[in-house]
Amino acid sequence: MMRTRPLKVALLGCGVVGTEVARIMTTHADDLAARIGAPVELAGVAVRRPSKVREGIDPALITTDATALVKRGDIDVVVEVIGGIEPARTLITTAFEHGAGVVSANKALLAEDGSALHAAAERYGRDLYYEAAVAGAIPLVRPLRESLAGDKVNRVLGIVNGTTNFILDKMDTSGAGYSEALDEATALGYAEADPTADVEGFDAAAKAAILAGIAFHTRVRIGEVHREGITEVTAADIASARRMGCTVKLLAICERAADGRSVTARVHPAMIPLSHPLASVREAYNAVFVEAEAAGQLMFYGPGAGGSPTASAVLGDLVAVCRNIVGATTGPGESAYTRLPVSPMGDVVTRYHISLDVADKPGVLAQVATVFAEQGVSIDTVRQQGRQDGSGEASLVVVTHRAPDAALSGTVEALRKLDTVRGVASIMRVEGE
Repeated sequence: MMRTRPLKVALLGCGVVGTEVARIMTTHADDLAARIGAPVELAGVAVRRPSKVREGIDPALITTDATALVKRGDIDVVVEVIGGIEPARTLITTAFEHGAGVVSANKALLAEDGSALHAAAERYGRDLYYEAAVAGAIPLVRPLRESLAGDKVNRVLGIVNGTTNFILDKMDTSGAGYSEALDEATALGYAEADPTADVEGFDAAAKAAILAGIAFHTRVRIGEVHREGITEVTAADIASARRMGCTVKLLAICERAADGRSVTARVHPAMIPLSHPLASVREAYNAVFVEAEAAGQLMFYGPGAGGSPTASAVLGDLVAVCRNIVGATTGPGESAYTRLPVSPMGDVVTRYHISLDVADKPGVLAQVATVFAEQGVSIDTVRQQGRQDGSGEASLVVVTHRAPDAALSGTVEALRKLDTVRGVASIMRVEGE
């Protein structure tokens, strides 16, 4: 039997995502009511610019006082899509205090202070759902938090930022440089006017922190995630990858240590073989591999951003929270019982592709190989090619076997000190093998 009193929803933020959430709530109202077991009603929309025309939204619902809206007492669910740390954090905790469950797409806040938000939700017996914070429309948080709750996840590897994937894809397929590819991404609306959060890896690092925390049942904050962006990736790097039968992707990698005593979380560009499924993820799409002990490898693929995809994830969470309210229950909260430490990047075992500009004369390769041996790093392949420009230099490309990242970093520093090494043209990790 359907509950007649509608569940009231407060929407904080009405940009691209918020507008789409409001539209779907209105146009699919009957379907949502049938799925939830009660009608849902948009009870208020908090915005910064009330004069802006918002098609399909009753102007009477618009307010600039978000605090008053979440404090009303009759609000059942607060949907937060304003982003940033404050006032979002205060508004979410206030919503819990006044009896509302929360649906959020705020990856930055969850990565920075997720444990405190979970604690507040538990204290007041309310739900905190955030599927849209990680990979847009791709169901990822709920499978990790619920479907795989009985399994042991050992690794999460994926492309979680559509802007950087678009840029790297264009560099690979068209031969464009970084700046040209970024300009195209901006023109098409894939990159913000200020793309720093995307291209410097902050967005992906926040998502990696959230994923690692859920996957490994521990607390991982964004400051513990090693982060490198794509601004230093060059057309030469892309060409080198292609010669190796690889492509370059910005990867978020979360791993449980082999001994199970620690975890790592990192975001950086990496070369992956063209045979790897992630290599075929094109344009602004996202894809994530989850490796679990019993389930094996699972791949999640789809649009990772945009108004409609993100709104789809928000509405999925809204339905879940509303169902819990109707059923007088709550969903799963934070699971951080393992309390595993997060190891630094230097402890991570990985491979490197190192491109050097060297003097084109006998003995150089032997000197370089000696440096690798002294640092305890084994060489997999070497390719040396002289130049025809009369510079007396050659290009030397070394691909290593797996070794601790600290040892590889020490190797690079030692190489820079050789008189025969004119410069380190590029350094990139190799993954997916």
